Amino acid sequence: MSESSRAFVKGATILALTGITARVIGAVFRIVLAAILGDEGIGLYMYAYPVYSTLLVVSTAGIPVALSKLMAENIALKDYREALRVFRVALFILTLSGLAITMVLLLGAEFFAASIVKDMEAVYPLMAISPAIFFVTIMAALRGFFQGQQNMIPTAASQLLEQLVRVGFSIFLVLLLLPVGLEFAAAGATSGAAAGGLGGLVFLSIFYWRKRGRFMSLADQQEKHEPAPVSRIIGRIFSLAVPVTIGGLVIPLISLIDLAVVPRQLQAAGFDLETARALYGQLTGMAGPIVYFPNVVALALSISLVPAISEAFALKDRLLIQSRTAVAVKLTVFFALPSALGLYLLAEPITVLLYDNAAAGYSLAYMSWSVIPLCLYVTTTGLLQGLGRPIVPALNMIYGGAVKTLFAWYLTAVPELNVGGAALASVIGIGVAAALNLYHVSRFTGWRGNFREVLLLPGLSVVAMSIIVYGAYGGIARYGEPFLSAGRVNAAAVLLAIIAGILVYSLVLFLTGGLSREELNMVPLIGPRLAALARRFRKMQGPNGVDNQ
Repeated sequence: MSESSRAFVKGATILALTGITARVIGAVFRIVLAAILGDEGIGLYMYAYPVYSTLLVVSTAGIPVALSKLMAENIALKDYREALRVFRVALFILTLSGLAITMVLLLGAEFFAASIVKDMEAVYPLMAISPAIFFVTIMAALRGFFQGQQNMIPTAASQLLEQLVRVGFSIFLVLLLLPVGLEFAAAGATSGAAAGGLGGLVFLSIFYWRKRGRFMSLADQQEKHEPAPVSRIIGRIFSLAVPVTIGGLVIPLISLIDLAVVPRQLQAAGFDLETARALYGQLTGMAGPIVYFPNVVALALSISLVPAISEAFALKDRLLIQSRTAVAVKLTVFFALPSALGLYLLAEPITVLLYDNAAAGYSLAYMSWSVIPLCLYVTTTGLLQGLGRPIVPALNMIYGGAVKTLFAWYLTAVPELNVGGAALASVIGIGVAAALNLYHVSRFTGWRGNFREVLLLPGLSVVAMSIIVYGAYGGIARYGEPFLSAGRVNAAAVLLAIIAGILVYSLVLFLTGGLSREELNMVPLIGPRLAALARRFRKMQGPNGVDNQ
């Protein structure tokens, strides 16, 4: 296995582990926040995020992805001077856009609350979150600089620091402002995003000033040539960034549409305003974060894939492109499949454990199935962006978003489904986008999925896992009842069932040869040991379907 391939997997692993840690911290934060604010307060807190997310995408304009790709291409061709110029131009553009969009949200908070959220109590949460756009936009440029070099450590470390600062600052202000009013407490919670963004930006700035010397030295040592005009660099950045922006806008816009459609259709189904707000909070503020948790692995793969595929593309190495595509899709399925089924089986126990809210389990059970298409969409989007086809996933998500909106309008208004209908619409819409992405990946790379490796083996492993999870939870809940309180029994049953499920799934996948020895060797630290153990079992299959000894 080449060093570049090892670097790709190592980078994805670092981002995934850090992302999981950050999500765990975020999950704990949600538990605390839900306990303090309740369903209605969580609803107010979540009202700010669709608007913030949409404007953040406008602010960054897909430039960090373009920066990562263009830097990777220039570095692959040993043109460090041009890579540095691309970074400086991108940083200047992002600084201006971040400042402008921050002012738009800060000064237009009342307009957004009245016209989009349709709840004037959302004004303060919107104003409080607005500075985050400026900090996160500049931070995105610095992350793109390091990602273009396939160095994911600065991004991972800044993500973790950002989350820690966000959580600590949010909880402090929520407790401080709750006596003043629920909307002010929600504003305190959203202001944590600004504090976290500032903390992450300071860290990355220090890291950049310490590490830039080596890169500049490489630029100085290379043979001088006529630099490309700044106008050409800007043109290349935006030729890639605009399609990425369109694609990045789709998901936040879908969230905005949900914000306009779901509460309204819940009222059409017969629920009053307060109940509709609480149900929306359960769907987006409780079930949503749990469902997006597994997506951290796909997101890590996607971030790592853009420079990795760009490098292979610049070198015109088609076999390397196909190899990285196969590994990325395979790893995505291996993680998404058990995550979706596990969330479905333990939906209500998980929401009771995290939020002490059994009702939110209804939304989670429906939403859980969106994990599979969402992870596949995110991974394949990274592949297509690395190939220089960023408009393709953007259009595919537009098609999927249209399908989702259509189904959400009708299904949410069905009283028996209510928010379950909105969740089901997400599964269908994202499924359409993911299927179209997979088609185009196959078309552009020549990659063909192996049914045995991608579906059959993980499918068998998931069946075994499901039996163990179902039995473990039921058994622990039944026999632990006389000795522990209901909450502690549920917590113990959920955690032990998850651990048992992970162990059984991994073991069955390992024994059936789900991962080849070559792929196991790519895993940082423990990969060679796993490959040696696999050789002893003589179960691992090589790329041609024979024992890979």
